[in-house]
Amino acid sequence: MNNREMYFKGRLAVASIAVLLALAATALKRDDSRRKAAAGSTGTIAAERGAGKISSVPADGGKLLKGEGAYGDWREDSPGVRRLITSADMPKPYATKSADNDAHVVSRPNSAWPQALPGFKVDQIATGLSEPRLIRTAPNGDLFIAESHKGQIRVLRGIGADGRAQTVDVFATGLNKPFGIAFYPPGANPQFVYVANTGSVVKFPYQNGDLRARSKAQTVVATIPGGGLLHGGGHWTRDIAFSADGQKMFVSVGSHSNVSDDAAEDHRADILEFNPDGSGERIYAAGIRNPVGIAIDPSTGVLWTSVNERDDLGDDLVPDYITSVKDGGFYGWPWYYVGPNQDPRHAGKHAELKEKVIVPDVLLQSHSASLQMTFYDGKMFPSEYSGYAFAAEHGSWNRAKRTGYKIICVPVHNGKATGEYMDFVTGFVTPNGEVWGRPVGVTVASDGALIFTDDGSDSVWRVTYTGSK
Repeated sequence: MNNREMYFKGRLAVASIAVLLALAATALKRDDSRRKAAAGSTGTIAAERGAGKISSVPADGGKLLKGEGAYGDWREDSPGVRRLITSADMPKPYATKSADNDAHVVSRPNSAWPQALPGFKVDQIATGLSEPRLIRTAPNGDLFIAESHKGQIRVLRGIGADGRAQTVDVFATGLNKPFGIAFYPPGANPQFVYVANTGSVVKFPYQNGDLRARSKAQTVVATIPGGGLLHGGGHWTRDIAFSADGQKMFVSVGSHSNVSDDAAEDHRADILEFNPDGSGERIYAAGIRNPVGIAIDPSTGVLWTSVNERDDLGDDLVPDYITSVKDGGFYGWPWYYVGPNQDPRHAGKHAELKEKVIVPDVLLQSHSASLQMTFYDGKMFPSEYSGYAFAAEHGSWNRAKRTGYKIICVPVHNGKATGEYMDFVTGFVTPNGEVWGRPVGVTVASDGALIFTDDGSDSVWRVTYTGSK
């Protein structure tokens, strides 16, 4: 019997036994200590930028925030700020009260613009989209974008002299909350575009340069667990990726709930594996609460994922994460998190799984809502960025002080993450805490620029490097 079968066998309805233990003084003490740690670091970075000492230096360039100082919030965010969070840094459950702090998006103020390190430039290449979500680069350089709530896939082509996309078209409509997009077979001349709806996988015949689908969608997988819209959004998204050799198709499926273990969670909170024709379904990895984004590391062929962890345990639990994914691996949800740490809402359950829980490669600030991820394989950026992962942090709701709302960079060397990550593009939160932008998707363009979507301002942004290498 495999681990998945074992821990789904005999599921019980959730018995909520959580008791709030936090004291206001504890929260204030933690906030004060992390602010002191962060103030010196970000102040040093700002001063060095002003003196011209920092240019395009990647993840080794800024001051490293560790321990409680690494948690922080949007006020410490700045391009070049690095963070290292470990399991030893995690607070106890309920160290703070659980917050309900939704971001009510405002129009971008005239003075606001995404911020990047010196040497990098951020341009807005498309506006007026309908909540643009995941974005993928086609082999010919076109940008395919899921407008999930409108049920369609849009295509952008070319950058004109005015810095805007030259062509904006609609590839396909009539889809059911589409999110994941993948070209098959991998390589320069795909024959199909695969799209992951919330409850199925479909494909469209495709040739490079197609701006509109050649025919109606063909069903590949008729039924995968769908829906599951929770407070704060999410859990309906399904990403899709193919193995480097094109032999396997991976589909991510988020949980139906925050932390339940009832029958509704069957075949959820996992990454499923199929043959490209939809046959051969199996659970590739489990216990992953909401693996919103998945990507294949082109240098190793290893599958990675960007994950939203659980809510309602306090401001700094549980860390979201980015990690390589082990075949047959179990990552803890809903009973454990970040190794053998038991969720108090499931006290005493499944002790046999405690030592089987895999610790993710890179822990992120809790509640950041890490969405799509990609690996940098372009030539435009300085060579230090080659092979690094980038991810879009949509931003928190279950935290008293906001986190996320940025693009991050994850150092990866020879297929291994260092455990650190760096703020790469920030500036989506105003000085008074209002949110005007929310990054969702991220991809590498054919010219090596980094492209990301933002469903707060309904825009697409392009990051280029213009400095010296």
